[in-house]
This record gives sequence, structure tokens and C-alpha cells, in this order.
Amino acid sequence: MLKELLIQNFAIIDDLNMRFDGGLTIISGETGAGKSIIINAVNLLLGTRVNARMIRDGYETAELSARFDVPEAATAAAIMAENGYAPEDGLLVRRIIARNDRHRIYINDRMATMQMLASITADLASISGQHAHQGLLREETHLAILDRFGGLSPQVTQISDLYGKVVPLIHTLETLNEKKNNQEKEMDLLRYQAAEIADADIMLGEDESLEKERSRLRNAEFLQQSVFSAIESLHGVDGAILERLGEVRKVLAKAADMDDGLTAGLQCLSDHLFGLEDVTETLRSYLSNLATETDRLESVEARLDLINRLKRKYGGSLETLFQKREAIEAEFVATTNMDDDIQRCETQLNNYSAQVVDLARRLSGERRKVARRFAESVEKELEGLKMAGTKFAVRLAPLPLNKPSSPWLRVDGKLLSATGIDQAAFMIAPNVGESLKPLASIASGGELSRLVLALKAILAETDAVGTIIFDEVDAGIGGAVAEVVGKKLAALALKHQLICITHLPQIARFGDQHYYIEKQVKNGRTITTIRSMDHKERIEEIARMIGGETVTRTALAHARALMGR
Repeated sequence: MLKELLIQNFAIIDDLNMRFDGGLTIISGETGAGKSIIINAVNLLLGTRVNARMIRDGYETAELSARFDVPEAATAAAIMAENGYAPEDGLLVRRIIARNDRHRIYINDRMATMQMLASITADLASISGQHAHQGLLREETHLAILDRFGGLSPQVTQISDLYGKVVPLIHTLETLNEKKNNQEKEMDLLRYQAAEIADADIMLGEDESLEKERSRLRNAEFLQQSVFSAIESLHGVDGAILERLGEVRKVLAKAADMDDGLTAGLQCLSDHLFGLEDVTETLRSYLSNLATETDRLESVEARLDLINRLKRKYGGSLETLFQKREAIEAEFVATTNMDDDIQRCETQLNNYSAQVVDLARRLSGERRKVARRFAESVEKELEGLKMAGTKFAVRLAPLPLNKPSSPWLRVDGKLLSATGIDQAAFMIAPNVGESLKPLASIASGGELSRLVLALKAILAETDAVGTIIFDEVDAGIGGAVAEVVGKKLAALALKHQLICITHLPQIARFGDQHYYIEKQVKNGRTITTIRSMDHKERIEEIARMIGGETVTRTALAHARALMGR
């Protein structure tokens, strides 16, 4: 139940605070005073999207708050508990709307998301206004209303769950069958690709190794000259380095015989001399090998050309080439197992299909029984709302097969959807002797208002929503009809908290609580104010609703009579 509503810097509302009790709360006032703004504010607190244009001129932010009592058995209480909130403390929702679009949501003073807000408030309150009237004209909403009345939502959920399993499996099976149909063509391609990669027999890192070898072979002449020159300098000419170092060693050896302090130096020189001799042998071996590789460059170029061509073809690097090889091997395995996958998929589909077919048939039969009871209940409610003689019916028909569909999405030749095999349309004949016609083509504004109210009254027993806000419930009605609508609202308020915006005194008189909303100009700015009225003020307001701005004695007497009844 909604206990309190706070609106600040929102549209033309500067600062507004409303407290609510159970029963029927009436809100009345001047046209354009801001009653619709209150509806917009509540909608935002229930989870609709915001727009910075809603902020009052001159301010950077607007703030909306609502406090709810949450019954222990309510769905909202369970959702709150699951997310770490204490439902016994109630629910406090705050929304901060900012011009920079950095809007914020708080639930019990904790930052929250739009999804969390919508899930918690889904069953706490609903707004029945112009949207509800227009929504009632859309036939796609009629089936859900019928299912709610008949308590068939659990069966619909079961079908929806199975449908959610069947559809992906159908897509999987179609993909598998398409692959199988193209299997030979794909297998030929895979075999060619596998053979091409296997025949190349490429090793990881081989491309880098060959690039280095190619560079060496392309510069063989320079390398040969450099190495030959080095060998000559070390050992190949008179006065070569090794020859000169050998002479130095002989001299030091004689000196070391005379002074052993030179032994260490002599040993070090000998070691370096032997090392240089090893270097010379290494260079000679390198030079010999280089001389025998004169024809190697051509084969290296050819090998690199093959590797680079395969790299370009299969991804740009040897790593991606090897990944492609693994993918081809996996595809071979998958292709080999395709028949098993198709069989497994068909078995699952047959299993789910058998379940959903049985459920859809039974649900369709139940809907036909419920449709008759629902039509009788609507006619009875409409009779009490001054629409005696109105005929009402629910036309149930199969979903249209507009395009080819999978055999697993048909039940007895009818299309299966997530809600079963039926579509519903409300039919009405408001005047005796007329034939039933679709609601959208026959109902007037006043008839729609009463039909919405009738549906709310019928669904009151099963509807989990604690608070219902009525806007435009008096559209197109007046006089005696308004009186019976008021009585119906009062009866409905025994089961739900009702908040009703109205212009009709016949409805306003039934309120347990009455707010008056008006526009004022203060300091050169228009503001909306709201105040709760006592009994005397309510009589004056109802007199204004009867007679207009000038309240006459006759209007006051009429208002007292209305309030006294």
C-alpha cells in the first residue's frame, strides 16, 4: 500500500507531500493544475524511464519519493529479501532526475538499477488511465486478461518455458540438417585443406628460421670475403696474428724460466693463443660450409614462398595456420558425429513437443470454459454500471499460419506460440439487438471507462496489486452512471487501496480521503499545491464540481445531499 508521496522540482510542482491511507482516496482540482503530473511521478517511481525535461525550470535536479507498506506474502517482499532488503521495514523508493542525465535510483537508501526497481514494484501498484483504455483496445492484451481471470498463468508459464527450449533446438536441427546436406562439398574442401597443410609439414618457428637463413645466403659473398679476410689476418699471411703471438709466447717462456712471476701471464697468453686457433678452425669450417650452399638459396626461397602463401590463406601467421589445422580436425570429428547429433536433437524435440502439445491442448480447452464464465462476469458487472443488456464474449481462435513453420511449432495444425495455440479478442454489443463486434470498433469512451472498471472489479480477487490509481475513470460518463461508478470504486476499495483522479462529484463523494490540487502564482512563478480537505471543505469542493467556480447555495445544498447519502 502506498503510504506517502514526495515530489520536488518536478514540472510545475515545487514541493508536494501527500500521505495516503487505505480505502478510496479522491484527488480533484482545476483543469491543468497538475493532476497528470502526479500520475507521471508515480509512473517513474514504478520504473518507467525519465527525461531531464521533466525538471522544473531553474533547477538542476528533481526528486521523487514514495513509501510503501509491503505485505509479508507479497511477491515484492520475496524479491526484496532475495536482494538483501528488509521488507518488514517497508519500501522507500527515491529517484533523482538530473539535467546531465546522471539519474539515480535508491531503494531503502541503497543505489539500485531500473530493473531492480521494476521487479520490486511490479505487483505493488498499477495505474489505470488513458494507457489502460487504449491497451484494452489492443487484442494482444486480451488473452493475458482472460488467463489472469481463470488462474491459468501457471500453465502459460509451463508452455512458455517449453517453447523457450523447443525454438533453439529447432534452429540447431535446421543448422545440422543444412550442414549434412552440404556435407560432401564441405568434406571435400576440408580434405583438400587438411592435405594442403599436412603436405607442407611446417614446423612452429620455421618461417623465422628460414628468414634468417635466406638473409645469410643472400649475403654469402660478403660473408665469404669477411671470413676469408679474418682467417688471413689470423693465420694466413706473414706476420699474421697467431704467428706474432707465437713469437711473443716463446720470448715470455724463456723469461718465465728466469722468473716464475711471469708464469701466470704466460699461461693466460697460451690460453688466448689456443682460443684464437679454435676461432680460426671455426671460421675455416664456416667458410667450407658456405662454399657448399651455393644452391641452397633457391630451395629456401621456394620453401618460404610456400609457407607465406599458406599463412596468407589461413590467417596471417603460423599460429593461426596451426589453429586452422586443429579446427579442421575438430570439424572432421563433428561431421563424423553429425548423425548422432541430429538423432539426439530430434529425440529432445520429440520429448519437449509431446509435453507442450499436451499442455497446449489442455490450456486451450480450459480457456474456452473460462471464456464463458468471464463473459458472464463482465456482463454482470456492466449491468451494475448502467450497461444492462450489453452482450460480451471472448472470441478464441487459432493463431494464423502466415508463413511456413516448423512441425514442432504446430499443434493439431495450429500454430504454437509461447502462450499456447490461441488468440483472444473481446467482442461487445452495447445495445440490445446489435451483433457482437470487436471492442476497438464499437466501444465509446464512456463504455471503455466502465469496461476497464468492470475488469478491475472482476480481477480484484486474483490481482496481487495492492494499489490501483485511476485516471480518467470518469471519461465520457456522468449523471446516474457516475453514481454507480462511484459505488463500484467504493466496493473495489474494500479489497485494494484506490487513488482516483476525478472531475465528477458523484464519484468524489465516495472518497474516504479527499485531496484538492490547485495552481498558484508566487513570486512570479506558477506552482502546484495540494491539501487534504476536511468534511466542510469537501462539501465546498463538491459544490464547485457541481456548479463551477461560482458556488451557489443550490450547489452547496446539492453537495450536502450527496455527502449525506
